[in-house]
Amino acid sequence: MFLSALLRMSLPGGRQWAGKHRRPLRVSYNSLVKLRRRLEAEAENEYWLSRAWMSREQESGHMVEFRTSAFRAFTREKTAARFPPHRFVNEHLQQLNVNRRW
Repeated sequence: MFLSALLRMSLPGGRQWAGKHRRPLRVSYNSLVKLRRRLEAEAENEYWLSRAWMSREQESGHMVEFRTSAFRAFTREKTAARFPPHRFVNEHLQQLNVNRRW
């Protein structure tokens, strides 16, 4: 039990799991297993991140062509969205032929 709970016969006001005078957590077998799993996963991530799969020469500039093509496609799409589709004068004047009675 928490020491102040014994002295006052009640839990301290506020949150008992946070703050300066928080209740200490018990270390159980399951918590140790979870900690070991997390540390093993972190060690495996470190292992794979420390092994380079590309050399420095291959890594420099390998995305330039992809980035430029993606940027060109993006700008083309943005400019196409800004302008309305092409229309001809014939389409605008077509309404004049609706009421034409000869």
